[in-house]
Amino acid sequence: MHAIIDRQKNHGIHFCVLAKALHMFGDHIHSGTIVGKLEGERDITLSFADLLRDDFIEKDRSCSIYLTQDWVSLSGVLPVASGGIRIWHMPALTEIFGDDFVLQFSRGTLGHPWGNAPGTVANRVALEACVKARNEEHDLASEGNVIIRAASKWSPELAAACEVWKEIKFEFAVMYTL
Repeated sequence: MHAIIDRQKNHGIHFCVLAKALHMFGDHIHSGTIVGKLEGERDITLSFADLLRDDFIEKDRSCSIYLTQDWVSLSGVLPVASGGIRIWHMPALTEIFGDDFVLQFSRGTLGHPWGNAPGTVANRVALEACVKARNEEHDLASEGNVIIRAASKWSPELAAACEVWKEIKFEFAVMYTL
């Protein structure tokens, strides 16, 4: 529910300030997804994820980071991606966030035609296929759909999810802009 605080243009707290506060006592927070329905401009969302995870953040005014921050040994906070994400978003999410993030699939799991457990399997197979492809130096941006389709040939759960989510698109205006 941080959007009540940080997405208001006329009051509230900028997410950079919120991220620094959460870095001191949190363990995870939704940081923006870039894909799905909870939009976010790529550079800003990645700077938020860096603020949450990294020990040292260099000043970067282009991403609204105005002060260098050294967190010394204070543990980081995992960024969370959620909000309309489906198996087709997995290549982008893997490329955007790397290995240290949390995925929250609600409808992307619960909406699977065979139930929650097969929905979970579909998400896991898609994630593992994307991580494997990334580690083999495939271009997830251009080959993502091919990677998901190839994995769906040996996972009936993923194949069913591919059919359900084939036409879903979210196109919203971005709230945070540089």
